[in-house]
Amino acid sequence: MKRFFQPVQKDGSFKKPNLSSSSSPTPAVNGETKTPAVVEDEENNKSQKKEPTKFLTWNANSLLLRVKNNWPEFTKFIDVIDPDVIAIQEVRMPAAGAKGAPKNPRELKDDNNSSREEKLIITRALSGPTFRKYDVWWSLSDTKYAGTALFVKKCFPPKKVSFNLDTSVSKHEADGRVIIAEFESFRIMNTYVPNNGWKDEENAFQRRRKWDKRMKEFVLQSTDKPLIWCGDLNVSHEEIDVSHPDFFRTAKLNGYIPPNKEDCGQPGFTLSERKRFGSILKEGKLIDAYRYLHKEKDMERGFSWCGNPIGKHRGKKMRIDYHLVSEKLKDKIVKCEMHGQGIELEGFYGSDHCPVTLELAETTVDAS
Repeated sequence: MKRFFQPVQKDGSFKKPNLSSSSSPTPAVNGETKTPAVVEDEENNKSQKKEPTKFLTWNANSLLLRVKNNWPEFTKFIDVIDPDVIAIQEVRMPAAGAKGAPKNPRELKDDNNSSREEKLIITRALSGPTFRKYDVWWSLSDTKYAGTALFVKKCFPPKKVSFNLDTSVSKHEADGRVIIAEFESFRIMNTYVPNNGWKDEENAFQRRRKWDKRMKEFVLQSTDKPLIWCGDLNVSHEEIDVSHPDFFRTAKLNGYIPPNKEDCGQPGFTLSERKRFGSILKEGKLIDAYRYLHKEKDMERGFSWCGNPIGKHRGKKMRIDYHLVSEKLKDKIVKCEMHGQGIELEGFYGSDHCPVTLELAETTVDAS
């Protein structure tokens, strides 16, 4: 979700990631020290799952800043959770291509000294033992804005990867907001949904209405396989999904009140957005995995986004990051958890969003 309460931190001074981890041995177990390559081979052989079952979504609010400032902690978290698929939003790395030239949203920019340095920081961070077992697909904006990434374990290669709600075209969605990976029995879609904004303008209310209409069409047309739709969906569906409903319902920007009362309030909690989202869920036969398992409001761990911990927005939280699954997958939902808590944003790893995980029941094959 776009930050309204705190200036976005600039990519200024940074700590270089510790690169020694990529060549360090794994701590001894029963007196035996294993190299990362041995551990990776064992992990690949250990699982005989046919397809991914463990998923993680996270709005990183600048992947570069997270690598510079929070990577060791986040890497340890990934080691513990061990997701098969990692969906990242707000990558905020520009697409490859010189100024004035066509851009390649599948590649990181590297045509000048600063972009080459930034790309090197990212690629080094992803070359360590934790992330090198994943293939990664990028969908990037022309500038340091929006953008998504999808990491899939190499032992689960997707049949197809696309980057547009119209899967018949190769063009990426504007600002790199969509990545869709198709597997044998399901498809997963990672999205960074446009923020609704505060006014009925082309880049605010109107943009979001068009997006929701296209998304509904995509969901209704994609019925050949079950869908897992994850990401920062920039909407809190029900009052239970925000910490302070009255605060968000009456929020204004500079005193402005939209003419239509259903557009009033905090972006992500206006009645019009919530109604459209509910329609997509109902008509698309999608299940909100977290709410399916967690029926009650959890003021400590029940939200994925939190405002600035300093000032009047301290402790104001929303659940806007989701794993939605087709009804056909409902009985396979094992766990869906928020991994951040508290006013001080523990488990957010420097972002204003915390990771959200989903686990489905496994379908295994005989290793023999």
